[in-house]
Amino acid sequence: MTLVPADLRFALNLNGHASRLHRARETAFDPWPVVKFFNPVGAATWIATEIDSDGDTLFGLADLGFGCPELGCFSLAEIAAVRLPFGLGIERDAYFDPLGPLSDWTEAARRLGSVSLAEKALLRRKLDRLLPDPSLAVQRADGGAGS
Repeated sequence: MTLVPADLRFALNLNGHASRLHRARETAFDPWPVVKFFNPVGAATWIATEIDSDGDTLFGLADLGFGCPELGCFSLAEIAAVRLPFGLGIERDAYFDPLGPLSDWTEAARRLGSVSLAEKALLRRKLDRLLPDPSLAVQRADGGAGS
């Protein structure tokens, strides 16, 4: 599997250009993640929002599994060069759902201690919006009186 196919590289490049424009204008920029990489035999996870003009330096949230996810830059070439047991390497999550802007990911990951737990919390938030709690609907229907 290609770590960053052409469509994702295009989106990362667009975010990189937008980030530089916002920085030059001194305005806020909070992009949604484009890609997620993970260690299939460990706890390391990276989500990236943009790629630098050098074509290698990604920016996003990195979690090496020590309980302290950090925003910063990381090298695509270094991630691609990682060799793991059983002939495995770092993989891209082909079914990654960005779920929210990078600031939401960062806040949740720092609060919960990992990108994986942040992803679960953000997914729960998304599902809660799509599928409201039926008990709340019953309470609203009877004026909040309960049973």
